[in-house]
Amino acid sequence: MKVGTGLELAIDELYCTGWSALDSIGCEHTGDGKVYPSVVRVQKEFAQLGYELQVGHIQLFDCFRAEWTDVVGNPVGAVVGSSEIEAAIYALARLRRNLKVGVNP
Repeated sequence: MKVGTGLELAIDELYCTGWSALDSIGCEHTGDGKVYPSVVRVQKEFAQLGYELQVGHIQLFDCFRAEWTDVVGNPVGAVVGSSEIEAAIYALARLRRNLKVGVNP
């Protein structure tokens, strides 16, 4: 799949958090073969960490907003991207950084 620059940066950011595609179920591939999680896979990873992710289109700005909440519905964070997948991947990277999941000191 051909991906845009924003998505490439989001994927790189996710990899910088230590994310690995050893389990490639629910993943997509870029044109050069790099593996990245689909939106559904990202939502599952959020759930495994105890959060819920929602991604919606903001028509006024023609962008997508990914926001996540904790188990009781309190807002925890949000990011925007030019596509649904870009926003979802940036959100996962941000969550992993905030929780220091897979990040070496």
